[in-house]
Amino acid sequence: MLSWLVWLPIIAGAGLLILNNRPWLHWAALGIAAVTFVLSLFLLLFFDGSSASLQWVERVNWIDIAGIKIDYYLGVDGIALPLVLLNTFITLFAIGSGWENKRQPAQFFAAFVIMEGVVNGVFLAQDAMLFYIFFEAMLIPLFIIIGVWGGPKRVYATIKFFLYTFFGSVFFFISLIYLYQHANGSFALQDLYRHPVGQDAQALIFFALLLAFGVKIPMWPVHTWLPDAHVEAPTAGSVILAAITLKVGGYAIIRFVLPLLSDAVSMYYWVPMVLSLIAIVYIGFVALVQTDMKKLIAYSSIAHMGFVTLGFFMVHWLVGSGGDADIPIVALQGAMVQMVSHGFISAAMFLCIGVLYDRMHTREIKAYGGVVNRMPWLATFFVFFAMANAALPGTSGFVGEFLVITASVAWTTSILVALTASLTLVIGAAYNLWLVKRVIWGEVTHAEVDKLDDLSRREMLMLGGLAVAVLVLGLWPAPLMDIMNASLDHLIQHIRAAVELKGQGVQ
Repeated sequence: MLSWLVWLPIIAGAGLLILNNRPWLHWAALGIAAVTFVLSLFLLLFFDGSSASLQWVERVNWIDIAGIKIDYYLGVDGIALPLVLLNTFITLFAIGSGWENKRQPAQFFAAFVIMEGVVNGVFLAQDAMLFYIFFEAMLIPLFIIIGVWGGPKRVYATIKFFLYTFFGSVFFFISLIYLYQHANGSFALQDLYRHPVGQDAQALIFFALLLAFGVKIPMWPVHTWLPDAHVEAPTAGSVILAAITLKVGGYAIIRFVLPLLSDAVSMYYWVPMVLSLIAIVYIGFVALVQTDMKKLIAYSSIAHMGFVTLGFFMVHWLVGSGGDADIPIVALQGAMVQMVSHGFISAAMFLCIGVLYDRMHTREIKAYGGVVNRMPWLATFFVFFAMANAALPGTSGFVGEFLVITASVAWTTSILVALTASLTLVIGAAYNLWLVKRVIWGEVTHAEVDKLDDLSRREMLMLGGLAVAVLVLGLWPAPLMDIMNASLDHLIQHIRAAVELKGQGVQ
């Protein structure tokens, strides 16, 4: 089943290239994505949420050369499954947003479908080297999407994106080689977990992986590639970039850094936490002064992903503090829900901006005004998603941030963390309301705006589907948490055992 989720879209996506721009090509791409989504729902239907064990496991020896062994090892747990579902769901909307692309459509749709399979491979890989291969392979279709179908400065944005992410990946690769040798010649994550690394080596690996995964999220100050990539990417590319690609960095932290490097995280947790708080507050102010709608949402993504890293890295301190035993899992729940929620909301915001850009061919805020008078349906969705982006209660944007702030409040020795993180509720409301006021409300101020047509059926269906997802997760997050809880609790028990051993002087 897991191999189908990985290889069906990759092979079928390659097959799209053979169709050579047939008129029904977009339907073929949508069909592939729909089948993959149905397979992921089948996975959900038969998933045992009460177990922290890997399910649907596939493991065969893949490479065994000169003593180097790499397994084709796939498995899914409560941490990976929500992200697989997010990937297969959002890919449908990415293909839908590029429906009318007429320039090399075979290559265009093939890139998105192949990207879907590769990202599923990232979330399902249980061999560290297999993970690395998928982790790097996902750069290729995204590089092509931005570089071929992007805006006027697409070459600059693409090279900057590739250099940043590939530079970070070098540190990841070096760390994997060390971990492989330390685990007696195994890349399997379970074997890496069973062979703790010495404290001195942990510190070096911690900062290496923090850089490698921080670039992907992206964390401040290695975030500057993201706004440029978003501005130049086509709408479908921005949807995938914000909703899916950024989550790979967060997933890698919870899969590698937290369970493997407990000593280093316990010593240096404050470094990524400070960077996360800077992203939440400072980048929020940066978003407030943007004049390009895409840049504004791109910067807001950096701020919202700051809650993900904040939630992840406060866990070790919460475990070692001896406080309420239930609080650490609240922090992890908040970070995971924030990743899924941000996938829905960011995709929706970029789709709304894409609708306007398709009609006006500009993303400058000053070019709009009074859109509600000509496009009431778009205005309705735009305002709704902007409020979700500002963490309005009742939407998915509120749940993750609320849980992370709740966990940080329990950190009674540093209430400043909770207060600083809470500033995002004010700053986020400020830049989202400013955007809505300038673009949606008021009288029509430009003749071009007065000629706009409201949403088509296709656009209505896409935005409506994401609106339902944002509402369901905001009003009823329990099913998502039920999927995750057993795996998150298992991770916390692993961290707690490592913290206790360190307290006993065991290295």
